[in-house]
Amino acid sequence: MRIGVDFGGTKIEAISLDDEGAVLARERVSTPRHDYPGTLEAIADLVGRIEKATGQRGTVGVGIPGAISPATGLVKNANSTWLIGQPLDRDLSARLERPVRFANDANCFALSEAVDGAAAGARVVFGVIVGTGTGGGVVVDRKVLTGPNAIAGEWGHNPLPWPREGEWPGPACYCGQTGCVETFLSGPGLARDYREATGEKVDGPEIVARAERGEAAASASLERYEDRMARALTVVLNVVDPDVVVLGGGMSQISRLYAAVPRIWQEWAFSDRVDTPLRPPVHGDSSGVRGAAWLWGEGEGSST
Repeated sequence: MRIGVDFGGTKIEAISLDDEGAVLARERVSTPRHDYPGTLEAIADLVGRIEKATGQRGTVGVGIPGAISPATGLVKNANSTWLIGQPLDRDLSARLERPVRFANDANCFALSEAVDGAAAGARVVFGVIVGTGTGGGVVVDRKVLTGPNAIAGEWGHNPLPWPREGEWPGPACYCGQTGCVETFLSGPGLARDYREATGEKVDGPEIVARAERGEAAASASLERYEDRMARALTVVLNVVDPDVVVLGGGMSQISRLYAAVPRIWQEWAFSDRVDTPLRPPVHGDSSGVRGAAWLWGEGEGSST
């Protein structure tokens, strides 16, 4: 049995999967914000409840909004800031009395969709999360590619390529740079674009709804968004050349992206033709927690 834990800013969710990917049990609790000891206890309690419900001991994988630094062994780049600088992997492994595997939440999303989701059967998969932030993960042969610095797939913190007039140097990003892909393709990035064009503060879903009703300003904002996503993903195509690209997060629900973006990236890619499909997720919001469970492969760990 594989147990996956998805650590979020407002909730922590845990599930257990059998070898075929069927969900055996599911539990969730509110996140103890700004409480590191409480966070450890909440995760351990969830695992205990899952194992009590199933009567089995499982391997444990955890997805976090950050990464474990290979240099220090401590959490870095986490928007749940009370995790930063903490030895979360060591502390949780000790608390659960077994090894625990960790991955960035975007990597977990990509792994879930690569194992039995929208990219099942594909060898190289790039998973994208476009929501409040923008992230990505690379999976090769159903294994997460992490890299020596634990930043593989951090697509959202590269500059928007081939900037058009007015896009450079771009908005300030929380990472300290300007013009990052995240500042354009996140939900707040789309809202900012519309606000700058119209002076009106509107969120992403409402912009999409207005475009569907034929509002010219909303349609123009979405066209700029599609063009920017296509240019940004072209860099991934040129460097990684994945078999499949899967979108996740709130912005992945914009159905027009799946036709528009591949049509546009044909203009930018260093190839005579691009056959890579862009697909919506199969598992949706469950991809993160399922991917955390899949961090342990078949026959690994100490499950009984």
